[in-house]
Amino acid sequence: MEDRILFKEESYKIIGAAMEVHKVLGTGFTEPVYQEALELEFQLRDIPYVREKNFQITYKGQILEKGFRPDFVCFDEIIVELKAVSDFTDEHYAQVYNYLKACQMDLGLLINFGKKSLEYKRIPCTQKW
Repeated sequence: MEDRILFKEESYKIIGAAMEVHKVLGTGFTEPVYQEALELEFQLRDIPYVREKNFQITYKGQILEKGFRPDFVCFDEIIVELKAVSDFTDEHYAQVYNYLKACQMDLGLLINFGKKSLEYKRIPCTQKW
């Protein structure tokens, strides 16, 4: 049977880096703390990334002044959005899904440092919330 998990190895590396950050820092910090630590972990693991890459949004053919900046784009293909919350909400899933649609990428990772155990969700662009 053919392996159909989108960006399996890349996702594994990103999630492994996030697990290390969570193991060292634990829960209780704000998103920016985890973002900075994860950036350092990406560097240590040679994971290619861009932090807060600016994307434009178009509306009816017009580019809006306001865009969006996901926490990371890794491997030029995966949106990584970080949270430090008690639980994911539908709004968190919708945020990543809309980011994927707007920048025409296929996979997002939603990662939550706000629980005892690291929580993450793979969000393919084909899945709607």
